[in-house]
Amino acid sequence: MKVGLAQLAPVLGGVEENLRLHEEMIRRADSEQVDLLVFPELSLTGYSLGERTPDAARMATDEDLLALGASAGKTDVVLGFAEESQDHVFYNSAAYLSQGQIRLIHRKTYLPTYGMFQEGRYFGRGSRIRGVDTRFGRVGVVICEEAWHPSVPYLLAQEGVKLLLVMANGPVKEGGEEASREPWHRILSTHSMLHSVYTVFVNRAGMEKGVRFFGNSAVFNPFGDKVEEAPLLESGLFIVDIDLDALRQARWRMPSALRDEDLDLTLRELERIRQSRG
Repeated sequence: MKVGLAQLAPVLGGVEENLRLHEEMIRRADSEQVDLLVFPELSLTGYSLGERTPDAARMATDEDLLALGASAGKTDVVLGFAEESQDHVFYNSAAYLSQGQIRLIHRKTYLPTYGMFQEGRYFGRGSRIRGVDTRFGRVGVVICEEAWHPSVPYLLAQEGVKLLLVMANGPVKEGGEEASREPWHRILSTHSMLHSVYTVFVNRAGMEKGVRFFGNSAVFNPFGDKVEEAPLLESGLFIVDIDLDALRQARWRMPSALRDEDLDLTLRELERIRQSRG
């Protein structure tokens, strides 16, 4: 299976320009016979939209989204966008496109509102965590902050997901690019190993409002090993070959992730903890 990591640098608020960037990436991926092309979080809009969110938002029925899916040929595409609901609530969302159809809309459930992150001021909070069945098996989408909440990968894994697609806007923080990417790669490797899944991490590159994003997208196999990584800071399309048979091997060697998980115990204890917190 060929996975494309679309490590692009979107233009803040420039939806038309970003649509052209997506179209170019999709054409390149199709010519390289990529099976699954994954873009970063909010790839159609850029990250720090703030008061410009309504201007950049699109509904899930928008013709631009459907046109991107239709142009992809045999390549499945996952992209990020600011979504406007029918009730005019705005969400940080991801769309899974396949053969000209939207197969899944995932709305980000955990919105960071600290430091440079102010998502809770502008976006509504998603209320569902669901995977989607594809020709590669069941796939789950995780948007940035969600990867730092163990419940999100856990729930998707228990639902039978084989591929976790983690879309991010990870900035360069104090300490530089290497120090910024290291915690991300460690936690994603851990999710892969604990749940016996492939994790595809796609982080944006470029600058936005004085903030640099470190890129360094990567793929981790079900044993937690890094299969391949894209360069730090550099924009581009990076293609990774993955072997889905590794899932079978990992789940045979480490069956606890699915076979031995006690969901009833987890539910009982979570309910007890919830009640104890009032």
